[in-house]
Amino acid sequence: MTLLQPATPTERRPIDSDGHYYEPYDAFTRHIETKYRSRAVNVRVSERDGLGRLYYGDKKAGLIRVVQCDYTGAPGSRAGAFLGIHDDEDPGGWSQPEMISAHDFPAMMHRVNRLELLDDQGLDGTLLFPSLGVSVEHELHDDTDVLYANLRSFNRWLEEDWGFAADGRLFAAPMISLLDVEQAITETERVLAAGARLLHLRLGPIYGESAADPRRDRFWGLVQEADIPVSFHVSDAGYHELWGAQWGELPRPPLQYQSPFNNYLAGTSAQDTFANLILNNLFVRFPHLKVLSIENGASWVKPLMKRLDKVAFMTRGQAGVGGPIEGRPSETFQRNFYVCPFFEEDPVELAEAIGYDHVLFGSDWPHPEGLEQPLGFAEKLVDRASPVETASVMRDNIAGLIRVDA
Repeated sequence: MTLLQPATPTERRPIDSDGHYYEPYDAFTRHIETKYRSRAVNVRVSERDGLGRLYYGDKKAGLIRVVQCDYTGAPGSRAGAFLGIHDDEDPGGWSQPEMISAHDFPAMMHRVNRLELLDDQGLDGTLLFPSLGVSVEHELHDDTDVLYANLRSFNRWLEEDWGFAADGRLFAAPMISLLDVEQAITETERVLAAGARLLHLRLGPIYGESAADPRRDRFWGLVQEADIPVSFHVSDAGYHELWGAQWGELPRPPLQYQSPFNNYLAGTSAQDTFANLILNNLFVRFPHLKVLSIENGASWVKPLMKRLDKVAFMTRGQAGVGGPIEGRPSETFQRNFYVCPFFEEDPVELAEAIGYDHVLFGSDWPHPEGLEQPLGFAEKLVDRASPVETASVMRDNIAGLIRVDA
């Protein structure tokens, strides 16, 4: 497969659409504005075990038990649990047998080491998403100004330590909240000017509102004009509080102690979000928007498209917040969405539903539930997809979206 055996160090090598870093303690505090310092996202180290705990001002975080850079599993160390290992062979379930410190693996936390690792992994580049950061917006949503101050600080740290398009190989996604459209536009304009190639948005409703509400059209117009994709990476959509509590579940369970049903609920937020955007005609108003679904899996794609078409037919003429539904929702999904399946899923089956030109390769490195060796993703394409189709999934689709070859 010539794509995976380039003639030069970066020629035609794959680009990972689901890469991560682990944040240092000062990711939110290094650049926080003085007036918000007392309410910054911060880490406090326990005298008992030496591990950092996450706080929002003086409030302990609900979702994150221990800061991940201190206490996490090695890359790919839990991958086997997702590749068909039965419970009787893996009695520990999700429990992590060995824990490490990300500080001992520099590529998890430092740009220069990550660039070296990309060459070792046979990659041209990678998109980079938060590990801890995806939990922040929901925790701060009831204080809008504090939320945006923390996101601004985080994005400045991200630009400084990783870069939005560093060396043309590391593409970090700044975090944008749609809670306040004016502040969202201001921060989006700033990160675009700094070279951002994509944006990260949180899944889920906006606390009684839709992201597709026409009142947010100025933001979507800015994104469409900039011709960059927006990514919805798995994140804290607030479903535990919004829905879990209504079923008698804990409203803020730590990630490691979610009940089976709470975990199930969290996994439905992506399809709910995408259905809301489509059925409220966001892509009728902005037909050239490009949406990336990252680390949300893909098993729901075909059922969702079928259901969207059905509800559109049954409610034709009735209006949502974006007016009566226009067009065929499944075709909108196929045109405007790009999906990165879990590595244990079948990318060929996904391509049959949305086309090879809308499937993305992702490893989730360095998370324990991802792939230790990212190019292992290509094994499911060998002998099943053509060289052109394989190149689309492994590199060309995301390269075009973030303008790597420009």
